Amino acid sequence: MLLVPDRVLLPEGVVKGHAVLVKKGVFREIGPADELTARHSHLEPVRLEGHLLMPGFVDAHHHLTQSFGKAQAFGQPSEIFKTVWEPLEHALDEESAYLAAKLAALESLRGGFTTVADAGTRAPVDVKVVAKGAEEAGIRCVLSKVVSDGKGGKEHLERWDGHELIHPSLAIPVPEDATAKVLKATARMCEEAGAVFQTHVNEHLAAVERSLKSVGRRPLAHLHHVGALGPATLGAHATLLSPHEIKLLADTGAAISYNPVASAWKGNAVAQATTMAAWDVRFGTGTDGTRGDGFRMVDAAESGQRLTSGLATGDSVCGAGRLWIDHATSGSADAVGLKKKTGQIAVGKAADFLLVDLDVPELTPSWDLEWELVRLAGRDQLTAVVVAGRLRLWRGWPPHWDGPALVRRAGEVGRAVVRRADIDRVDPTPGD
Repeated sequence: MLLVPDRVLLPEGVVKGHAVLVKKGVFREIGPADELTARHSHLEPVRLEGHLLMPGFVDAHHHLTQSFGKAQAFGQPSEIFKTVWEPLEHALDEESAYLAAKLAALESLRGGFTTVADAGTRAPVDVKVVAKGAEEAGIRCVLSKVVSDGKGGKEHLERWDGHELIHPSLAIPVPEDATAKVLKATARMCEEAGAVFQTHVNEHLAAVERSLKSVGRRPLAHLHHVGALGPATLGAHATLLSPHEIKLLADTGAAISYNPVASAWKGNAVAQATTMAAWDVRFGTGTDGTRGDGFRMVDAAESGQRLTSGLATGDSVCGAGRLWIDHATSGSADAVGLKKKTGQIAVGKAADFLLVDLDVPELTPSWDLEWELVRLAGRDQLTAVVVAGRLRLWRGWPPHWDGPALVRRAGEVGRAVVRRADIDRVDPTPGD
């Protein structure tokens, strides 16, 4: 395909008058449209007037098998893993886990995500059903297997090695779930395999205090102490970091998933993302499965920093639009171990991209498109979502399989799963 959009979002910024050549699912050439169309005169250019071609969003932290829960977690205290998510996932069987994963993948695609990093499921199923759901939906997936007992990691990494869309990863939900020996071995195994080791770190006060009581250290400090904090480590949330812990991240090259919507909905702190950026800490942005909408995620990412630090310091910029777009695309791709594969419109990278309609009232007239994408754009402007060079979504729905049928079936099964799970909710509206 020789694509000629109105604008292209390249690593150096937004450019006009450019074209991109996609061949076998990869960006092969990028340059001035006149030059590329002349050089490839045998190809009919696909002219995309009024559209931006930009990298797909990369969700650095998701829980694909928790999609049936959604509002079950609303209004609940921050420590909901034991009361909501664990019962929900334990109530899944192979069919329902597959449907939950495919439903989550479809929602993510509709929100402009071309890659999601699944942090590992506690469902009593083979993770191949999660892979099946993601692959059938057509999304790129960093797929974790929980290995708190130290078993099955090598087999999982080998099982998906070289797969087009499924990239293996290992996970230990929280550091104190495993022994020091298992933590270190898992992190080393991932580093040697070029995969990521995922874990939740310093998410909220309950998690920090639980770690202090069980191992005598805060979660991130414990990872460093046992030798499991390094370039292959991806820590989710990190909302409660001391200055010393931020320095540990910078020194070790570990990555963080900044999950701003999770902080707003169920956390008690917001990760210090602008501080991490100043310290050159690697970080991406993630949804934590809250809502699969890339544009609302970057808006929340910027807003979270403005409300927690920008207002107090008079920082009216808070990183600017470019920072949040970069960290939601290339920064997230780096954090999940796919820096060489995706996250940018660049030669040699996978053709994972979005076509965004710019001819809308919200962006007219346009003055600074990167800022506007963060604050004004929405998923309703997505004309197409492409992963590995293949059209996965056209105007919100998959063109090659029945999306509405999946939604109907997932609605039926999801309600049955929630009833079976016996979720323990507190009353979210005590005034009623």
